[in-house]
Amino acid sequence: MTATLRRGSLRCSCIRHQGAPRLVVLTGGPGAGKTAVLEAVQGSLCPHMATLPEAASIAFGGGFPRLASDQARMAAQRAIGAIQRELELVLAAEGDVAVGLCDRGSLDGLAYWPGSEDEFLAQMRTTREAELARYAAVLHLRVPEPTHYDRRNALRTESAEEAREIDARIEHAWRDHPARTFVTASPTFVDKVVAAVDLLRAEMPPCCRGHFTIT
Repeated sequence: MTATLRRGSLRCSCIRHQGAPRLVVLTGGPGAGKTAVLEAVQGSLCPHMATLPEAASIAFGGGFPRLASDQARMAAQRAIGAIQRELELVLAAEGDVAVGLCDRGSLDGLAYWPGSEDEFLAQMRTTREAELARYAAVLHLRVPEPTHYDRRNALRTESAEEAREIDARIEHAWRDHPARTFVTASPTFVDKVVAAVDLLRAEMPPCCRGHFTIT
């Protein structure tokens, strides 16, 4: 997916949106299908909806060092966290976006942080409560079974087992969010995408929901 803020182009009967956008996080371990879900809805967006790219892909795809030491991993997560916050500020500055779909959210960084949660929050200069409050909803896609794990993404370095471990850490990171929903594996991947899109549709303004279908 192109690393850019994507605005919809379909006509919509809504009046111009006023106020800050509601942010919805699409998360899950590596290979869970986030990119496929976001791509599935790109052609169905009206201008009141926008999608934000994954901050980690921007950082690592742009050449940020991806090294194994704790210091390097901490540096990477600080950079990713900063990109995430700035992306959300850019979205808010648009002024007429009702809902922003975020490819991961700020607390996903906990799944990759080599230290404690308290240390992570201190390094990010925030609190857990503040980060949970940033997002109106969290949609967690579960990673597939090892036999269905896709390694074709060039930026994906995790094995199937590592992906499942990260998925569990992401679940823990977003614990206590009042509007978190899980999408488990389905008999076919298309079924999983359809289930995710149906849940995302419910987060849209009523007049926008008719656009929000797989094309």
